[in-house]
Amino acid sequence: MQIVLFEPEIPPNTGNVARLCAATRTALHLIEPLGFSLDDRYLKRAGLDYWPHVNVSVWPDWEAYLAGGGADKRHVLTSARQGVAVQVFPFSENDALVFGPETRGLPAPLLDRYPDHLRIPIWGEVRSLNLSTATGIVLYQAYAALGVLNGR
Repeated sequence: MQIVLFEPEIPPNTGNVARLCAATRTALHLIEPLGFSLDDRYLKRAGLDYWPHVNVSVWPDWEAYLAGGGADKRHVLTSARQGVAVQVFPFSENDALVFGPETRGLPAPLLDRYPDHLRIPIWGEVRSLNLSTATGIVLYQAYAALGVLNGR
């Protein structure tokens, strides 16, 4: 299982996701361009002192990520409006959970390229959930579905 943030824009969100990845020993992939520098103080503050425990890779673009080992994963793309509801999605250990930029989501060409899409059901009056909140929900649901949380 791994987390892929495609062109993330907001440093505290990425910092929070990095902390989540450190807590769960989940690899984190960041696809450039990033909306911030990895030296950003807000990014580091959100990740606190957990950055040394994050297995993070930064890629210049999607194709470089695939060439660097991402191609052997099943890419599960997230969307606020389309896909299978997260609580019934059939996760596998070989999944790369892909999240898009905060202000625009994943681009249509990427969504069209991969058939596996999931969404978090929202029934309130909001367009979407915060990126780091959504990542936590999806990752823990995936680990629960795979039995990883049993005995923890």
